[in-house]
Amino acid sequence: MKIKFDMNIMKFISMFETITHASVKDCIQQDERLVFIVNQGEIMKAIGKGGRNIKQMERNVKKKVKVVEYNPDLIEFVKNVVAPLKTADVSEDDGVVKIIPPDSQTRGMLIGRGAVNLRGFEDIVKRYFPIKEIKVV
Repeated sequence: MKIKFDMNIMKFISMFETITHASVKDCIQQDERLVFIVNQGEIMKAIGKGGRNIKQMERNVKKKVKVVEYNPDLIEFVKNVVAPLKTADVSEDDGVVKIIPPDSQTRGMLIGRGAVNLRGFEDIVKRYFPIKEIKVV
């Protein structure tokens, strides 16, 4: 599947790479948030000491910024997408990814009001893996 970027997204990617010196694989705009997918092993470079790169990026674009490390393994990628939230277990069966949270509070944060967080995670994962949906059980 080929991913296409509009001019806005390309500007965000260019700015992010200039600030962080990390190579960006993808950038996804979700409402008032930008999600940057960085190559494996570049998450610390992207975040910067004490999160300073992210803070600078958020000031520049006036949006929340989330950085996710790409992983070619579906389960590891899902864990990276939902981070910093913890998961007790993540499994995939017939195109349905099941996330088992460690407690009910984490379960609520994974799903979000009106399942907005869950659908956001799903959109990100679907760009790279042929899944049907993500469920929190």
